[in-house]
Amino acid sequence: MRRRLAAEIVAALGEQTVVVVGTNAATLVLPRLAQQLAGLRRQRQEIASEVDRLVEAHPLSPVLTSMPGVGVRTAARLLTDVTGKHFPTAGHLASYAGLAPVTRRSGSSI
Repeated sequence: MRRRLAAEIVAALGEQTVVVVGTNAATLVLPRLAQQLAGLRRQRQEIASEVDRLVEAHPLSPVLTSMPGVGVRTAARLLTDVTGKHFPTAGHLASYAGLAPVTRRSGSSI
C-alpha cells in the first residue's frame, strides 16, 4: 500500500501545472519520511518477534495460550502486568484482575 500511495503522490506532483509553495520541499521530505516509516516498521516487527520468543520461552506460556481468546500478545500483557507481584491465592489474582465478584453497598442498596 505504501508503494502505491507513494507512486500516486509522485504522479500527482508530476501532473501539477501550478507550482504550489512547498512542492520542491516535498520531493526532499517525502523520501526521508518514507525511510523513517520503513525503519519504524522493521523495528516493530523485530520487537514483535522478540516478544513472541520471550512469551514462548516462559514456563506459563502453554497454560496461558491454552485459554480461549489468549494468544501471544495477550499472554505477554498478562505476564507483564503480574510479574513481580505476589498473590497469596488465585482469588487474590482474580480480584486484582477485576474478575472476582465484589459486593457493592451504598446505604441500604446492594
